[in-house]
Amino acid sequence: MSRRVVRQSKFRHVFGQAAKADQAYEDIRVSKVTWDSSFCAINPKFLAIIVEAGGGGAFIVLPLAKVWQIPDYTPMRNITEPIITLEGHSKRVGILSWHPTARNVLLSAGGDNVIIIWNVGTGEVLLSLEDMHPDVIHSVCWNSNGSLLATTCKDKTLRIIDPRKGQVVTERFAAHEGMRPMRAVFTRQGHIFTTGFTRMSQRELGLWDPNNFEEPVALQEMDTSNGVLLPFYDPDSSIVYLCGKGDSSIRYFEITDEPPFVHYLNTFSSKEPQRGIGFMPKRGLDVSKCEIARFYKLHERKCEPIIMTVPRKSDLFQDDLYPDTPGPEPALEAEEWLSGQDADPVLISLRDGYVPPKLRELRVTKRNILDVRPPSGPRRSQSASDAPLAQHTLETLLEEIKALREQVQAQEQRITALENMLCELVDGTD
Repeated sequence: MSRRVVRQSKFRHVFGQAAKADQAYEDIRVSKVTWDSSFCAINPKFLAIIVEAGGGGAFIVLPLAKVWQIPDYTPMRNITEPIITLEGHSKRVGILSWHPTARNVLLSAGGDNVIIIWNVGTGEVLLSLEDMHPDVIHSVCWNSNGSLLATTCKDKTLRIIDPRKGQVVTERFAAHEGMRPMRAVFTRQGHIFTTGFTRMSQRELGLWDPNNFEEPVALQEMDTSNGVLLPFYDPDSSIVYLCGKGDSSIRYFEITDEPPFVHYLNTFSSKEPQRGIGFMPKRGLDVSKCEIARFYKLHERKCEPIIMTVPRKSDLFQDDLYPDTPGPEPALEAEEWLSGQDADPVLISLRDGYVPPKLRELRVTKRNILDVRPPSGPRRSQSASDAPLAQHTLETLLEEIKALREQVQAQEQRITALENMLCELVDGTD
């Protein structure tokens, strides 16, 4: 008489729970744009949500810690001036992804079927990947060290791209045979996890080995819902969470080296469907409560945290649940990565919890005016008397720029003070 053996896994009993009502963010008008995106981005300090606006492109940023600290001379107006503007796409941009290990390297993909990789610190284009995708790009994902890209396209092709060589390493046509959008993410082992649709419009998940794209490592049918499945992968636990647009559930699977390789764990279900969803990085979780994942579920007018935990009796730090995880510090500079260097992410320990740095600002470096190419044509020889004049001109320009910055800061403080006075007067008349 055979007896069924239950697979051993520390994640078999992971369960999800919605946060209390006082932890949700109310009265947020989530964007109604028909784009298969999560509409949400999270880090340990802030929550950003794409909101409904007449011209499009508007978003709101909220602090996760709901204790508001208003520093002196904080502007009371909306921020309308960006630190830097990146211009290069001919149509709207639908995908943005930071490089996992290089500083200030950002990938963008737009409706023009082009992928551009930027150095945000200088505002320059590092790489432009054209003529690789004949149709709309549905998803782009870096591998763990940022040396390769996995992309899916409306032409039903899954591609592995070396961005610095500007070539497709390997590709697989019709990884999922349906015409609906497909998604792909790299796993810790270097495999590709995909979601898509069958020819009969059933939702389907797959696991692929890039070294052998002929046959899938695993292929499973899900259901007949129309919502695109957005995969969120945690490399520390090798768990992938599937969140369907319009679904009211989150399904999660563990990826292992044992057949069937993609193991169903459980499903979190709620009453209301999700308009979009955000995934918190591992360093933003509460390790004291054995929290292994946290989602921010977008409703029509609300954002609700969903917490995934592993039940443990001990209050001690659980080493097996929290291996060292990628931190916020880059391992490479943009120029080093562009020159061909690769490096794994800089890992941090979560034993004592993660405390976000108080000040992390993007440093934008404009091109030096001395690096501007000289005008074409015959060049006048520079005499010895011209050198001090050029140096004097440069010093004068720098001094003027410094004075203008100080003047702008002073005016900003004065305007803020006047706004505060006006608010006090209005409150007094009430």
